[in-house]
Order: sequence, then structure tokens, then C-alpha cells
Amino acid sequence: MPITLLDQNTINKIAAGEVVERPSSVVKELVENAIDAGATAITVEIKEGGISFIRVTDNGSGINKDEIEIAFKRHATSKIKSIEDLMAVSSLGFRGEALASIAAVSQVELITKTANSISGVRYTIEGGVPGEVAEIGAPEGTTFIVRNLFYNTPVRRKFLKTATTEGGYIGSLVEYLALSHPDISFRFISNNQNKLHTSGNMNLKDIIYNVYGRDITNNLYEISGKSQDIEASGFIGKPMIVRGNRTYENYYINGRYIKSSIITKAIEDAYKGFIMPHNYPFSAIHFKINPAIIDVNVHPTKMELRFSNNEYIYNFVYDTCLKALNSKELIAEVSVPDPVAVKMQEAPVVRNVMPDIRLPEKNMAGKTQLQRQETAKEEQPQSGMVNQAVTSPLRTEVRPEIKMENKPERLPEPFEIKRSEQMVKEDKARYEAVAKSEPPKQMNLFENKLLDESSRNKYRIIGQLFDTYWLIEFEDKFYMMDQHAAHEKVLYERTMNKLHNKTIGTQMILPPIVLSLNMHEEEIYKANQDIFKRLGYEIEEFGGNEYKVTGIPAGLPKMDYKQLLIDVLDGLSEESANRDPDIITEKVASMSCKAAVKGNNRLSFNEAFELMDELMKAENPYNCPHGRPTLIMMSKYEIEKKFKRIV
Repeated sequence: MPITLLDQNTINKIAAGEVVERPSSVVKELVENAIDAGATAITVEIKEGGISFIRVTDNGSGINKDEIEIAFKRHATSKIKSIEDLMAVSSLGFRGEALASIAAVSQVELITKTANSISGVRYTIEGGVPGEVAEIGAPEGTTFIVRNLFYNTPVRRKFLKTATTEGGYIGSLVEYLALSHPDISFRFISNNQNKLHTSGNMNLKDIIYNVYGRDITNNLYEISGKSQDIEASGFIGKPMIVRGNRTYENYYINGRYIKSSIITKAIEDAYKGFIMPHNYPFSAIHFKINPAIIDVNVHPTKMELRFSNNEYIYNFVYDTCLKALNSKELIAEVSVPDPVAVKMQEAPVVRNVMPDIRLPEKNMAGKTQLQRQETAKEEQPQSGMVNQAVTSPLRTEVRPEIKMENKPERLPEPFEIKRSEQMVKEDKARYEAVAKSEPPKQMNLFENKLLDESSRNKYRIIGQLFDTYWLIEFEDKFYMMDQHAAHEKVLYERTMNKLHNKTIGTQMILPPIVLSLNMHEEEIYKANQDIFKRLGYEIEEFGGNEYKVTGIPAGLPKMDYKQLLIDVLDGLSEESANRDPDIITEKVASMSCKAAVKGNNRLSFNEAFELMDELMKAENPYNCPHGRPTLIMMSKYEIEKKFKRIV
């Protein structure tokens, strides 16, 4: 095949692939140019996710009439003049083929005016082919209108995602740009709806409030640090502000939103010990770094960089974040609830603290109103089913309470029991016969005996060890039940059964939960509205980017319902857009495990009996969802051997 030179039109379209990946790439290049032009107000308007229409308007310095056509040629830039300038570039971008690449795959209209011009200029270019240049009345600044992106490259257009998804990318980009430049007023309009408007008043905390809402803004630590080549300022979140992904990890280097594995690792390492594994903190940090030690343009989209001294950068960022965390008293601040709201919530809260694990009706009926109120008070703490000692009576009709004397008689010392040789031989023969005929098999024993409906009134709960493990006697065996693992399993299977059988209802809550969602989170929610409704959620728009949650799945245990919903949204990755609903239901069921009664919480005997009854109904009662055993067993034979009663 002969070697030939490509025509200029084909070259431009190939070059466009380096810069224009999707509509957000166009917005990024145009907004960065506006910032470099000294704009203090920038408006981004899109329709259909930016695929059909993008308009970026700024009040910057504008473009001279005789430079307009040059600006749309490849490798045209005002940022550098020679190779030496690459090392000292301080503006947001200088990639000369940006406008040429955009114009090669779309229909572009430019309206611009400089301060010393009487009138503005309108210029059009379509598919890389220049159009007319005409004078027009216009304010100072520049407006770019980009229509029908990839109209002449249908293969590339086919690989774009939905308009909502592409619009979400642009929304996130504008948020990052607003946070990186608090001195510029940003406005973002999508399909004629205002999505974001910042003041440009230089106050980073105000921008954080506009983007992330009140809950995040009220839980921030201010950080600052300075060394020879690097300076940091901004905010990091309190350890309670975490997400299941890195969405909230934002930092800006010399005014650019960018990614660096070194800085990301330093921030996350500083939080180790403060947050749980696989959780990620909030950060909005501005770094000023000496350009001599960084290389921004190592990636076509200029989203990654490298440093000449990684260890130096890591240590600075790590020490700065850790200093801010160590200097604070990390005690969560809580608000006192409205007594009226608490009274209205009291019934559903009590009902959900211990779903289906209740005292028998006959016991409740025998209580006075005061006793019932005291029981309800004991059930309200959030750390599990009950975290106070409960003195509920035993079910005396089948399991009489064991009473001990206050001062048991002490045995004479040394304590020694002497048994005849004949008794020892008989015991040994008996236990050896049992061992040979029925070798101990833990799972079979559980399935066939203890955890069986026929054994419901035959086992005896002896007591609780370390406020965590319940001691159970059944026939000639001794069991220990981990109350957390057992309750976790019960809640998991109950929730999963309801979700799979579509029998879960809605429980109304007051006051409602208010969520602030960015455009990407809005897309995830809207794409799954029907599923969330089936799960029992009642969610409605509350103005702007906020949503009001008035109903939650009925029967969920007492837990942080807001965090549950946030974690569900975080867990829905973009790759699972066409997902099986079980991805959501599994996440909800897994989160419900957080409400399981914890260790070191004292339960009543009646609650332990009810927990055993529920465990019997589980499909797999032997392990919690994480694989830990719910019970362990020891035979009487093994205990006798430990005490040397048999040899």
C-alpha cells in the first residue's frame, strides 16, 4: 500500500481525538481559555448534555479581530513562544490545537470584543472550514457557541453516553472549576435550568456551601502550610464526612483541578486511624507549587502531573493534613432533637429498633404503662438493639429463672473430689461408646438439633459472657452464641427476603432527610427511581440540587438512614448503569447489618430467646454475612476431659 500524506481536514480530526473526547472536554478548554483571558464571570450553558449545544460566555479581554482566524489554526497559542517557555508556563493551558480540534468536529460560532474596540466581531467555522467574519454589537469579552458535536464523525458520536450522563460530567467539571477559582463567578445552566451560581467573592467556604451544601460546610477543618516550593490552604472534612469513593477528594495545583497519585495517597494516609478502611475523606485544598518542580503536560487532557521530588511533596501534604486532624478534638457534634418531632417519631423508632424481636405478648400485657415506657426508653439507643441492662423476666413457663444465693457456701480447701477406680472406668467406657457411635460434627448437630423448631423449648440459656456471648445448654452439649453475628445474620436474611419478595413497605419519617446531590448523583438516582420506590423510599425534589426523603423502607433497624442512602448511591458505579436491581438490594441489606446489636451490649434473657428463635428461621444460621460463625459448640465429653473427670 503506497505511503501518502493525509489531507489537512483528516489531520485536524485525528488531532481532535487528543483534546475533544466528549462535551466536557470542550467546556474545559473554553473555560480555561476564559480564565486565562482574565474573566471574573463565566457562564456555561448546555443543552442535551452539551451534545447539541454548548455556550461559554466570559467578560475577559476578548480576541483581536486580526487574530481570530489564527486562533483556530493548529499550534496557535498566546501562552508560549519557544521551547524554553514550557518549563515556566503558569496559565491553565497552552495546547495550541484546542480551538482547531473543536472546530474540526463541530459547528462553532465566536462573538468577541476587546476593550479598545468600538464593536465586536462574529466568526463562524464549521467542520474546520472557515466561514464569514462580520462586525456585531457585543459586550466586552468572548462567547463561544458549539453546536452538534461530532456531527461529521458519527462513529465517535456513537460512543458518547446519554445526554444526562454527559451533562453530569460537565456539571462536575464546572463545580471543580468554581472551587479552584473562588475569585470568579461561575454560572451553570443545563436545559434552561440554573444548576450552579457562585459569587466569586474569594471565599472558598462559600463555594463549598454552594456545591456541597450545609452538612459538609459545617464539618470542615481549615488547613494551611508553607515550605520552600509549596504552599497549601483550604479545607479538609472531619472524619465523620466520608464517602465510599474518591468523589470528595479535590485539590487544585496552581489554579488547576488535577490528579496526582502522590497527593491522593498523602491525604488518605493522613486519615488512617481516623476513618474506617475503604472510606475516603473530603478535601478542597489549593496548592501553589513552584512550576520548576512539576510537569503538568504529561497527559493529553492535562489531568495528571508528575513531580521532580515525590517524597518531598508526599511528606508536605501528609504532615499538613495530619497536623490539622491532630489539633482538633474529634468528638462528633450532635444536635438536641425537637421534643415534638421526637414524640411523633417515637412509635416508628421503637418499632424499628428491634424488628420482630419482641417480648412475648403475654409478658407485655402484664406490664404497667410505666414499665412499657421504661422498656421503650431502653430500646432507643442507636448502638444496636439495646445497650443498657434489661431485667426482663425469663419465660418461666418453660425455662424457670436460675436463682443463686447471695453468699454461696465455700468448699473446703484444698478442693478435691475423690472417685473410685470403678466409677472412672464406667465413665470412660460410656463416653468412648458415645464418641464412637456419634462423632461430633458441628454443622450436622446444629441443623438437626439446636437450631431446629422441635428444639425450641428444650435448650436452656445459662447467661451472658462479656456482654457479648450467650451460653446455651442443650442435651449433652455446650454452645456459645455471638449476639452480634447472630443478629447481623437475622437482619440480613429478613431484609433480603422482603426485598426479593417485593413486600417491603414505606415508613414515613419526620422531619424528612434532605440530600444535596451533584449532577452525577442525580443521574444515578433518576436512573433508578422506580427501584428506589420499590424499596420503599419516598423521594422528591426540594429545589436546586436538593432532594427531600420523606419515606424509608419499613422495617429497617434503627440506623443512620441518610448515610445509608448516600452509601447506596456511592455504591452504584457508572459501569453498572444497566444493572440488575439486586446490586441495590444487596447494598441495602448489607448496610442494614450496621444496626445489629454490638458486642458489650447487655441483652435481656427474653431478647436472647427471641434472637435464637429468629436464627432458627434463617436459611443459613451458622455464619454472619461476612463469614464469621454465629455459634460454637463443645460437647460434654470434651468438657469432662478438660476437667480430668475422664482420662
